[in-house]
Amino acid sequence: PTTIRLLGPKFISYLQTNFGAKIYFNTLIPFEDGLIKYGVISTSDLMADLENWTTLYVSGRLHKPVNILEQDQSLPELRLGLASNLTSALHASLLGLPEKFTPEELYLQLAGLSYSGDLRMLVGEDKNKVQNIVSAQMSLFEGLYDKRLKVLFSDSLHFHNGTYTQDKSYSSKLHHLKNLPSSLTELMLGKSKSAVIEDLLLSENEVLNKSSASDGLDPKLQEVLRESISTIVQRSSTPQALK
Repeated sequence: PTTIRLLGPKFISYLQTNFGAKIYFNTLIPFEDGLIKYGVISTSDLMADLENWTTLYVSGRLHKPVNILEQDQSLPELRLGLASNLTSALHASLLGLPEKFTPEELYLQLAGLSYSGDLRMLVGEDKNKVQNIVSAQMSLFEGLYDKRLKVLFSDSLHFHNGTYTQDKSYSSKLHHLKNLPSSLTELMLGKSKSAVIEDLLLSENEVLNKSSASDGLDPKLQEVLRESISTIVQRSSTPQALK
């Protein structure tokens, strides 16, 4: 921070908004009895990431339980963006999970979205980081997502004896796909290896006439989903690590 400050505010602003995840961190800041780090990001870049997953850097951190100290009440779009980000994470995670799964498996999927493709997970980071995050905060994950699951997926997701069972029909998968952030769906269409992904471009009437040939598990869909999320994470986290 001391060195880059010498280059002036214009350079810092340019660096922040044009490279990496469009956020600049100051680290090792003395605070009370310890050290903290804080990041600065513009409202427009934050909203773009929350709604479209342009970098999955800040939005991905907000898939995990956080303590929001203060929120500007004059920005209702920020509240909506935060909610939209959590809903998108659920759609993506349910696509990546099998028909039956436990709450812990769901939370691992949610927490792991923003680490997919992050080179730091290969070098330096604890390989059990995602598991450690979830294991220590199971109740907080439940508080963050339980109500949202019941409200948004009451017809397609059921919980019994500690296990979720979800609808893996063609129409359900297409519903999840259509509710993913735009940056992700654009990448998925470019990598398309699954018929249901290509059907994102169909009209509603064409979808209604579609057969159920794509019901059940779709390994190609899950593969494209993982590759596309990894692409978003890698192209932002790698240059961000150099800032």
